[in-house]
Amino acid sequence: MDETSQIQPPPSFMALFADRLGRLKTAQAEVLARYELCEDLACHLVEQAQTIYHSGNSSEEGVLEAMHAGLAGQGSPVNPAEARWIVLRLGELLEWRAPELRPCEPPLTPGQN
Repeated sequence: MDETSQIQPPPSFMALFADRLGRLKTAQAEVLARYELCEDLACHLVEQAQTIYHSGNSSEEGVLEAMHAGLAGQGSPVNPAEARWIVLRLGELLEWRAPELRPCEPPLTPGQN
């Protein structure tokens, strides 16, 4: 990734910003910044997800699906593909079974329609 950064986004995250041949369509610095945001969000949501789950109102899968709906909604600081990645990462952190979330199209780069 970046020679000055110790952070290496996992392949699952890099794929969000790559073409079919695996080449990045977005600047490396931007991908790294987006990864840091998404990883921080996933870590931050651990406690909230546990609280919702232990309140007895939802299953593990239901909690993750609700988190996804909020993150993928309009006005979110992340795009739908990133929202999906965050929720799958959140499931990993919680050691919960991941819900069936449909794959999202990769994010558009500036100037793409």
